[in-house]
Amino acid sequence: MATISVIVPVYKVEPYLHRCVDSILNQTDGDFELILVDDGSPDNSGAICDDYAAKDSRVRVIHKENGGLSSARNTGIDAARGEFVIFPDPDDWIEPNYVEAFLHHQRLYRADLVCLGHYVDTDDASVPAGSGKETSLLEGADGQRSLLLGPRMQGFSWNKLYRLDIIRNFG
Repeated sequence: MATISVIVPVYKVEPYLHRCVDSILNQTDGDFELILVDDGSPDNSGAICDDYAAKDSRVRVIHKENGGLSSARNTGIDAARGEFVIFPDPDDWIEPNYVEAFLHHQRLYRADLVCLGHYVDTDDASVPAGSGKETSLLEGADGQRSLLLGPRMQGFSWNKLYRLDIIRNFG
């Protein structure tokens, strides 16, 4: 069983999907499963997902009627087999050490939630977003408050690793 389930909701992202999926499959740590949830996309996104599943055993595809982003992610959560879950967006790509970095920090701190920084592409370069501060450890109420109210944790789902059983039990 893979340690991490990578869940990508897919809807009308045909122009971006190859770059996203390729960046996931080319990780330095291969201890993951990739769940592509085709949320009834009317373009060729579903067929692209099926092509990846036919070529790589780490990829599973779920086709469903369109229900929106939350519905697609929840479908992926229901199907996930990993201990942890991450949610990259289908129109983004990830660095080659994305999975490795999440696992490193989770193991180092034994964390239920890990939040990593990200880059923003400009005309000239990719630059770190945010303040560039060191990694911080937030526990208990401080961690919950920061997750809900930010700004340290930011309101994105794609830069976090979540313990799957907590999402299932309390989500």
